[in-house]
Amino acid sequence: MSNFFAMLYRMRYIDRWGLMNNTKVENISEHSLDVAVLSHALVTISNKRFGTKLNADRAAVMGVFHDASEIITGDLPTPVKYYNDQIRSAYKQIEGISEQSLLSMLPNDLRQEYEPLISTDSADKELLSFVKAADKLSALIKCICEIRMGNREFTKAERTIRDALEGMDLPALRVFMEEFLPAYELTLDELE
Repeated sequence: MSNFFAMLYRMRYIDRWGLMNNTKVENISEHSLDVAVLSHALVTISNKRFGTKLNADRAAVMGVFHDASEIITGDLPTPVKYYNDQIRSAYKQIEGISEQSLLSMLPNDLRQEYEPLISTDSADKELLSFVKAADKLSALIKCICEIRMGNREFTKAERTIRDALEGMDLPALRVFMEEFLPAYELTLDELE
């Protein structure tokens, strides 16, 4: 018997943004879907507009699994996770142990298929840069939506995340931010 997929199902029980007052709570299952969609979009933009030949479908699948280790660790808030180098290093170790713990729940014949999706060390590094950008982009979108609902709690996070995204050297990300990101500030009536 394997517990792997039953553990993945529990992503819906891990809430994000634990230190923040949210108008809508977001769990890692919801977040992972967003990251999958955004990863696919960024790679597709890169392929169509900048001539890369990357696998957008694979990037989307990587996005689905990118936070799977948080089933075990929980979502450690960013200010805590990056408080100092010692905590950051310790968390990386914990994350690696959690990834291996999840993978150990798989039968041996399936483990090698899931390892590059779960383990950051085994991931496709070129696609990983798109997934990391999509992860931050998802966080920015969360901030934009919270601020649009009148929640000023996310104002500083929005600025910090936007600055980090603008500092990334990923042309497809710039395209997304210019062409698609503004729509997240619109109401439903304005989207139609």
